[in-house]
Amino acid sequence: MIMPRLFGTNGVRGRVNEEMTSELALQLGKATGTVFGRGLYVVGMDTRVSNQMLKTAFISGVLSVGGDVIDAGIVPSPTLQYSVRYLGARAGAMITASHNPPQFNGIKIIQGDGTEAERCIEEKIEDIIHRDAYTVASWDAIGKTQVMDIQKRYRDAVCSLVNESRIREKTFRVIMDCGNGAGCRVMPYLLRDLGCRVVSMNCHPDGMFPGRLPEPTCDSLSDLMGMVCASKADMGVALDGDADRAVFVDENGGYIDGDKTLALMASHLVSSGTTCVTPVSSSSCVSDVVTKKGGEMVFTRVGAPLVARKMIEVSAVFGGEENGGLIFPRHQYCRDGGMAMAAVLDIMAGTGEPLSHLVGELPSYSLFKGKVSCPPDKKEKILRDLVKDEDHEVNLTDGVKILLPEGWVLVRPSGTESLIRVYAEAKDPGTAEKIGERYRLMVQRMIG
Repeated sequence: MIMPRLFGTNGVRGRVNEEMTSELALQLGKATGTVFGRGLYVVGMDTRVSNQMLKTAFISGVLSVGGDVIDAGIVPSPTLQYSVRYLGARAGAMITASHNPPQFNGIKIIQGDGTEAERCIEEKIEDIIHRDAYTVASWDAIGKTQVMDIQKRYRDAVCSLVNESRIREKTFRVIMDCGNGAGCRVMPYLLRDLGCRVVSMNCHPDGMFPGRLPEPTCDSLSDLMGMVCASKADMGVALDGDADRAVFVDENGGYIDGDKTLALMASHLVSSGTTCVTPVSSSSCVSDVVTKKGGEMVFTRVGAPLVARKMIEVSAVFGGEENGGLIFPRHQYCRDGGMAMAAVLDIMAGTGEPLSHLVGELPSYSLFKGKVSCPPDKKEKILRDLVKDEDHEVNLTDGVKILLPEGWVLVRPSGTESLIRVYAEAKDPGTAEKIGERYRLMVQRMIG
């Protein structure tokens, strides 16, 4: 029999009480405890209405195989990941579906070093569930649970990695939009620790996400952009559902693409002989900045855990994704919305420049995003046919990235949907759209 794969790019996810059930959460808890063995586990969650159901089931599974659990309650993913490491836990779990709509939920398994579980660990968990091969504890060796507030040490760790006194002197005015997610319990207080005057939006925990959907896009942040302008704030920050990604708005209410934040941070962290890691889908503005600094770019497949693993492998000084997920090795090897906020404030305080000016100095490109419905069994053939007919230089790190004289196009299958995604980049919007539409139609014809 072929064992079904449970884990996607970032943990196990699905619609609640359809693919993502309490039974599955219980199995994942038992299997995780079986893989990592007896010892301490830290479990947290975002604000979704189904979280108590899934968290309780997962914890029950860990307890049943003899693991002890710290229930951290509602916390951001990076706070939980930091805590797994500093508490010396065997492993941890975050109950979250990140940026997905409220009817979805999921479980991310965290290794003892605070990183998301490697694929080999996920395969062991899947195999144990498939074979029903749990190491259930005897009645007198069942684990215990306790509740612990883990946020303060995380906030202190972030503050220790920036020039806190310099930031405090500026008393930045920041509009904080937590999107009713896990960041509500930590991130406004982190900004206050740094001396900011904080105006909060959507900062009450609510798993129905009444303020906006958990994905912080330009379309969903119109209220934040307007508030920044109206209140004459220095910047706005929006988080996704589990607060591992931060998206910024400048003092003029301008939305800043994640690529620009990635490039801004790289311009201040990368130096000659150092390395920056990012997926092949990231904008050329990042590689332009890194090359100018004398650094080296290393590209990976899409997915924060893959970026983090490659960063460890090559001892990178910085890395991240184009969606606002930044990874700071001095802190931890995972996306961290809190660290990203503090680092941007540190740059603003150190340069004395407004955010719009800092971003305006970066190379500018235009991006096209398209998609084509495609049956799963046709995805690989489409990519093979695309390479076979292509005359230009091709990068096969993740899907097919074609380097054209006027830009590039990336054609890659979705890991979770029956789609093939098409990204194209060029210096101007018209050229990017022309390239993207050409290849989107090409893929559509191939699908037939």
